[in-house]
Amino acid sequence: MKVLLFFGLVAVALADVTRFEGEKVFRLKPLLEEHVTLIKELAKSINVDFWSPESDEQVTIGIDVDIRVPAMYLDIVSTTLGQSDMEHEVLIEDVQRAVDGQSDSEGSPRAHSYTKYNTWSEIEAWISSISSSNPSMISNQVIGKTYEGRSMTVLKLGKKSSSTKPAIFLDCGIHAREWISPAFCQWFVQEALSTYGSDSQMTSLLDQMDVFVLPVINIDGYDYTHKSNRMWRKTRSKRSGSSCFGADPNRNFDAGWCTLGASSNPCSDTFCGYSPESEIEVKNVADFIRKNKSIIKAYITIHSYSQLLLFPYSYTYDLAAHHSELLKVAEGASAALRSLYGTSYTSGPGATTIYPAAGGSDDWAYDLGIKYSYTFELRDTGRYGFLLPESQIKPTCEETMLAVKYIAAYVQKNLY
Repeated sequence: MKVLLFFGLVAVALADVTRFEGEKVFRLKPLLEEHVTLIKELAKSINVDFWSPESDEQVTIGIDVDIRVPAMYLDIVSTTLGQSDMEHEVLIEDVQRAVDGQSDSEGSPRAHSYTKYNTWSEIEAWISSISSSNPSMISNQVIGKTYEGRSMTVLKLGKKSSSTKPAIFLDCGIHAREWISPAFCQWFVQEALSTYGSDSQMTSLLDQMDVFVLPVINIDGYDYTHKSNRMWRKTRSKRSGSSCFGADPNRNFDAGWCTLGASSNPCSDTFCGYSPESEIEVKNVADFIRKNKSIIKAYITIHSYSQLLLFPYSYTYDLAAHHSELLKVAEGASAALRSLYGTSYTSGPGATTIYPAAGGSDDWAYDLGIKYSYTFELRDTGRYGFLLPESQIKPTCEETMLAVKYIAAYVQKNLY
């Protein structure tokens, strides 16, 4: 009886996990207005998951459109594309196979590692152990709880000092399915600690400045991608009156809130939330940054994918007051990144470089007065998209480290 009950529970647990067998990711290349119309009509008639751009509202002529198509709609989509003259290709033949292929360590016991995608419980244990084993270089602070009650812990890296030091704020994991992002924040902490004393640039940075690192902003969503639905993007908040969960935390900051490139539909992946900072995770981050506004000199947020280094603005096509300086630093950082493996990044303001999107954290930080405000979109350019294999964690983090260090060194020399 117990055995039957056990298998029953296992079956229930497995039934809750979303599977993606037979699903494909297409790349569409709209070159005419009718191509754009076709994509928008497709999005209205069937349930497709926009990988890039993030919704059908952001589809325009001349940008690549990556969509994940459920198996049940493949015939309709293939027929529709076949009848149109729009150029298209299949990026991922079988999404479930790509999900399964992400991990290098099938079957081996899972412990925290910098070259694999760690679960939230592994990251949480790592936060605790790395803090306690490096008391002279790290302190941590809980800045609030998530919607589901998980602690949001900011790590403060830097040589202890009797006076307040200027700081950089680095966050990862704002979108749940972008797993390479939290992997980078963990890598950054480890690299900063292990090279302090041997790398003159890192030593100088941590002697003179502090770096606040928030390894995962959207913890509830991240946990959900590991346990239930690998493709989940939003937070996991719930409002009575709506059957849909969560909001897009990177549309929920008070920066041109819910205007361009954001949706007021609670079921949309780009839902802006019910008001600015309606998501507790966003409010916790915003409160912390506001409280430390006088010392935070740079804001860096890590996303994926598309190999871009973006800066304000995304909620307007207007150029930022410091546009030329921000561009110069971004281009220098991109060149530093490229020097390692030849990975090419494009730099520029969000709205024109990728697509307009209101309510983003980098625009909000910049408008708050944090001049050096940057968003990284890490590897790749679509071959794997959100399902970047673990074998690419190390090279991705190594090259990104060079870019982040470049920005940090510049900020250190140009404290305002």
